[in-house]
Amino acid sequence: MVQAAATTVASQAIAARIERLPACRSLLRIVILIAVGGWFEFYELFMPGAISLGLVHGGIFVVRASGFFDYHSFPSFLASFFFGMFLSTLLFSRLSDLLGRRAVFIWSMAVYSLFNLLIALSSSPAWIDLFRFLAGLGVGMQLINNDSFQAEITPRYLRGRYMAIALAFILTAVPISALLGTLLVPYAPFGVAGWRWVVIVGALGGVLVWLVQRGLPESPRWLETHGRIAEADQALRRIEAAVEAETGPLPPPDAATREPPAIVGEWAEMFGARYLPRTLALSVFQFCQTIAVFGFTSWVPIILVERGYNVLHSLQYTFLILLLTPVGGVLGAYFAERFERKWQLVLTAIGIGVFGVAFAFSPNIGLIVASGVLVTLCNNWLISVFHPYAAELFPTRIRAQALGFSFSWSRVSAIFVGYGVSAILARGGQIGVFFMIGIAMLLIVLSIGIFGPRTNGRRLEEVSP
Repeated sequence: MVQAAATTVASQAIAARIERLPACRSLLRIVILIAVGGWFEFYELFMPGAISLGLVHGGIFVVRASGFFDYHSFPSFLASFFFGMFLSTLLFSRLSDLLGRRAVFIWSMAVYSLFNLLIALSSSPAWIDLFRFLAGLGVGMQLINNDSFQAEITPRYLRGRYMAIALAFILTAVPISALLGTLLVPYAPFGVAGWRWVVIVGALGGVLVWLVQRGLPESPRWLETHGRIAEADQALRRIEAAVEAETGPLPPPDAATREPPAIVGEWAEMFGARYLPRTLALSVFQFCQTIAVFGFTSWVPIILVERGYNVLHSLQYTFLILLLTPVGGVLGAYFAERFERKWQLVLTAIGIGVFGVAFAFSPNIGLIVASGVLVTLCNNWLISVFHPYAAELFPTRIRAQALGFSFSWSRVSAIFVGYGVSAILARGGQIGVFFMIGIAMLLIVLSIGIFGPRTNGRRLEEVSP
């Protein structure tokens, strides 16, 4: 009885104990380990731009689609993955709230890796599209799960910075995929088409995640929300022990910090009076940000070829444009706690619109690359900010499923943006593409600027009770 009582007392302040954790390598290490899964999801998200010319010039896909069900087209290659991610985020994100952050972190990557390997071994566009769909079904919940995981183990004054640092690490996947595309796609190492090697690198994600998961505890906040108090206490003690070994004894938790009751959340709660405006604003944001991020990144090599540059030069210029992608994440990390995250989203959306227009009208390759780099910086600054921001807008009991619903709208727009860019290039050229991106950014400015709540410096339980 004494031991049980002591455990109860120690575990009644899970949030308060997390809020007292100091900035240290031990805590950041856990956040980065969680980000490993996100690295491979971003690698997969941005890989199509790196291998697009290899798929097209290899005769597997064509640039323009004759219809929505034309599985021989590059837009179908893009859409199949995002359709899988759409179903995953909409239908399966609840698994993270039900089964735990750590379990979803492991098994979603295993499914993704299996089907990515099958893509590398396939030559039929129909089979490739099917395997892309199944890979998206597996990995679609990874970022949602990981955003929830990271937000729940970090104190309020570190949450934005540490999650943005993790995003900066994740964003290194973008220039690495572009570099591998430049080095491998024009060639056939060991007689195997270069684009297949780029895909195989992505298939290694499951193996790496399986190795790093041993260093991860379950989210104490998630355990507590499900009434598993003793396990929550044990998981948090594991984190505290690592922190104290580095920084010394921790201060006592703030007794005024109130704990949430153990409640299993209901899907309908995100549409209640408290959370409906956030759900709508975040859904609009997610739908529109994909138009900018993937409408630009996935099509840069093809747009450059359309402007008269050859395959090799197009890949080289694309690599230069994407090289500073992680710097966008570093900007997000630097400014994360310096001024309100919602206004950073508004500022970066304006930058994407302005620099996108400059890219479309630039008369020479120097200005094209320079404006493309600025679009890339703003794109990825925006990404590094919206991940922690979105995770703050809902309570632990429904965090993953609410994020899954809003993220599903980004997958919907991603399904159609490839077809949209293809059609606009055929009719209106690249200027029409960037006009579409500009409209999307205006909607972000309005939705987040008007309806987005402030989150900086506030506990999760305060922002989302």
